[in-house]
Amino acid sequence: MTRVRCAGRARAYHSYEHDPTPPYTNAENAILAASIVHVPTHGFTSTALVNGARDAGYLDVSANLFPAGGLSLVKYHLVTQRLALGKNGSPDPAEETTSVLRNVRALTLKRLRANEPIIHRWQEALAILAMPSNIPESLRELALLSDQIHFLAGDKSVDTSWYTKRAGLSTIYASTEVFMTQDRSANFKETEAFLDRRLEGAQRLRTMVGEAGRWAGVQGMGVINGLRSKGIRI
Repeated sequence: MTRVRCAGRARAYHSYEHDPTPPYTNAENAILAASIVHVPTHGFTSTALVNGARDAGYLDVSANLFPAGGLSLVKYHLVTQRLALGKNGSPDPAEETTSVLRNVRALTLKRLRANEPIIHRWQEALAILAMPSNIPESLRELALLSDQIHFLAGDKSVDTSWYTKRAGLSTIYASTEVFMTQDRSANFKETEAFLDRRLEGAQRLRTMVGEAGRWAGVQGMGVINGLRSKGIRI
């Protein structure tokens, strides 16, 4: 992973050359992939894991490879769907802001739609992720998803907006995901509209903050120049 110096500190950025190590062994992947198929019926439970182990050709006891139980299934879904976003090719090379925003929307919507087959079970997943002991892992995976989406969208930020964009998208994604679990509209059109409103609101806020910052900078320089004209050394 490429490391970039920023404000005197080394910070790791998502690199185009970065090839993430597969997060699961062959046996783990086989069992978890087979178990996900049972989630619509059995939920994110040990029962789904046992059935998945059988389907993958392993003994029932193999489910003990995942002592976290339902959390293991939830995390598997989160990780595999996040990585699947980048399987359609390299990041979009677009540099225009409007193109990046359009790509962010498309990628976010694509990730949300990956929940469709198990959306009726996703509130269970959210409850598991909200358990105090699971919150750090939940927030970490959400941050990785936001980073992945901005990377694939072609975002080249290296200033403080690198953080604010990802934090903002994390909030937007999380709220939209919750909304989607209650959406009964055809093809989740209301979820799509909800996402659009949140993205537009965030963009307006960033624009206002940017304009305010530029205005403050101009006014600040005016004050400094005025003081200098009076012989005050600054």
